[in-house]
Formats: sequence, structure tokens, C-alpha cells
Amino acid sequence: MSKQNTYVTLDIGTTSVRVMIGEMTNGSLNVIGMGEAPSIGIKKGAIVDIDDTVQSIRQAVEKAERMINSKINNVVVGVTGNHLELQPCHGVVAVSSDDSEINDEDINRVIDAAQVISIPQEREIVNIIPQQFIVDGRDEISDPRGMLGVRLEMEGMIVTGAKTMLRNLLRCVEKAGLDIAEIALQPLAAGTAALSKDEKNLGVALVDLGGGSTTVSVFEGGTLRGTSQIQVGGDHIANDISVGFRTSKEEAEKIKLEYGYAFIPEASEQETFSVAKIGSDQPENRNQLELANIIEPRTEEIFEMVAKEIQRLGFNDLPGGFVFTGGTAKMPGILELANDMFNQNIRVAVPDYIGVREPYYMNSLGLIKFTHQHMRIQGEDVFAELTPADEPRNHRQPPKKREKQKPREETYKSRETTAPQANREKGQMKKKVSNMFKTFFE
Repeated sequence: MSKQNTYVTLDIGTTSVRVMIGEMTNGSLNVIGMGEAPSIGIKKGAIVDIDDTVQSIRQAVEKAERMINSKINNVVVGVTGNHLELQPCHGVVAVSSDDSEINDEDINRVIDAAQVISIPQEREIVNIIPQQFIVDGRDEISDPRGMLGVRLEMEGMIVTGAKTMLRNLLRCVEKAGLDIAEIALQPLAAGTAALSKDEKNLGVALVDLGGGSTTVSVFEGGTLRGTSQIQVGGDHIANDISVGFRTSKEEAEKIKLEYGYAFIPEASEQETFSVAKIGSDQPENRNQLELANIIEPRTEEIFEMVAKEIQRLGFNDLPGGFVFTGGTAKMPGILELANDMFNQNIRVAVPDYIGVREPYYMNSLGLIKFTHQHMRIQGEDVFAELTPADEPRNHRQPPKKREKQKPREETYKSRETTAPQANREKGQMKKKVSNMFKTFFE
């Protein structure tokens, strides 16, 4: 197992916590380990109990470690939520080498230059995503290292998030005994694995139908243009089944997974099952058509909210259509209902890798691919740190981040405060000299 090609990702969702270990070889991904545990400390995509979340992370990590017979020390963490904001950025530097060849130092300097912006005190930068580099006016360059030029520019996107939300998440990871190799914007990472290049160029909506929430992300012109999270998901469908059939939440979830159908016209009345009712020893017989009459209205409501959110983001027409991921996307009838409502190209993104051929693995796969493609350009060491199973975890100091330049406002402020101080010192010196000569002549 080569450290240089191995990545470990952590996807903390409302329903499940997933750890995936993947090797990238010549651009192709090989999944070598996977761990999954129920998420008991998350509601509607937000942490509500740190200790429970830590326990879920540990369980998922232990399962993944048993598969590869090694200890996991660091992970790439995916983040999402409405507290995240996207902001365009632009940096310009002169190429520093004498032979005009662009190197890692130039990449670091232009990324640092793009960070010279002012952000509110309650927010912090999560990541900087280069969208393109420009060398002496030549644009659409993905990796300029080794090229010759005098002027290097970078156009990209700064991702900022609420400090409290981020620190609660990272605190859970650290209390679980893991180092954080990198933080990545999950919708952007998922798009790397779920969407084709043509879809992202034309304009497409990536809809992650999760348990406690639904994440809507719009791609256009080859990059992410906007993302938003709706606090309604598959758990709400299970709640509706629980109320409609007067059964427990656990029983409703099982019924949803085994017999659920989201499109009434194609549901079968002959498909029957028994339901354990609350307060009764006698199970009740139900059929799939009755179940579909509960599931379709809630799913239709979610799709209506998705459409409104896309319009709120400023998009009315998406030639690439809709691509669905997440656990709820595997429910039969989802495609048919979406086609009936949106009347556009609709598909469910399913990974083509052994052992992970389910739409809810798309986030984890995307985190690996995104990290491999983008973080190496920035020269950051985010490879997996693995130790033999019989040895203790090797906790290293996290790699030192490049020191961010001060925003222009702070620079100007420091100059303003320094200048009066210099003038006062100059006046005091002048007074001392004057007094000295006055004494001398007396």
C-alpha cells in the first residue's frame, strides 16, 4: 500500500458516518477499505451531541481499519451546510525564478495573493479552489507548473464557513483520535465523481437526497456556481410512514427501504407486507400502493423545494438536467416522479466500483477524487497516514499552513497607526536636540 497514492475520507451524514480508503493509480481509483456506522449525534445535517458523533466516527473508522489491517491516523473531512459561502477570488504575481519557469513557490504565492480579502470575524476560510490559472494572458490552464511565463494569475473560489459550526465538526474528528489532513467542500467534491465534464459545462443540478437534509448544487461553465441545503430528507418520509401506518420509526424505516415506491401510477397493489402497529399485538396488512400514497406527496414536496432553491440561486434553465445522489435516490419511482415533475434529463449517479455501487457512496468517492486532483496542485500533503494494526496511532503535527497575507484594510490600518507614532518620536527627538543646544549656549 503506497502512502503517496492513498487517501482516507470521512463523510459525516445525518443517517450514517462513512470512512472510505482509496488508492489512486494513473488516474484510476481503487477502493480498498470502507467503514460505515449509524449516525446518532447528527440531526438535519448539524451536530447536536459531540460524544455520540465521536462514537459514530470511531465505529466507522474501526470497521475500515479491520478491512485494511492498518490504523488510520488522518482523514480528509467533507463539509456542507447553509453556513458555507462561496466567494470569487483573483490573485496576480510575477514569476520568481530566473529562467521564468513556474514552480510550486509561484503557485503558493498566487494562491496567497488571492486570499487578500476581508471576511467577517465570525467566519473563516475553509478552502481555496483554483478554477483556472492564467499565464501571460493565456487562460484555462489547470496546472501551470513547468510552463514558462512572466505573469501568473489565478481565478478561483474561496469557501468560508461559520467558525462555530466548523470547530464543532473538527472537534469531533479530533476527539475520535484522528488528525485532519484537509477540509473539502462536499458538494464540489461529489460533482467531481458524479458529473461529466459536459454536464458541468452545460449547466446541471446535483441533488443529494440525504436522510436529514437535501443538498442542491448548481454547476455551470465547468465549475460550482451555488449550493444550498434544504432541511427535509428521507427521514421525513419515514416519519410520514410512521404516522400513516401508526408504527414505530424503526419499523417505518424498514418498510421504506424494502417496499417503498415514490411514484403512485407504477406502485403495485399486489405487493403486500405486514406492519407492527403501536399498541396492538396483531400485525396489519398493507400494500405498496398505500405506501406510495404516503411517500409520493412528501417526495413531491422535496422536489418542489429543490426547484424553488435553484431559482433562488438565479438559474431558470439547466440543459444538463438533474443528477441525483444520496440514499433516498435509490428508492424505486424517484426517477419517474422527477421526470414527471421537471420534464428534463434525469439520472441517478451510481458508482461503478466493486463493493460501493450505491448512490450514497458518491460523496466519499468524490472526496477522494477531488482531493487527488486539486490538493496536489496546492502542494499540500493530504495523503493517508497508516500504521500497522498492532501499533498505536501515530499522531503527527498537522502540516503548517501557508501564512495568509493580511487583508488590505489591516495593512492600511497598521500604516495609519505607525505614522503618527513615528511623527511623535521625531518631535520628541527634535525637542531634545533643541534643549541640548539651548543649554550649551547658556
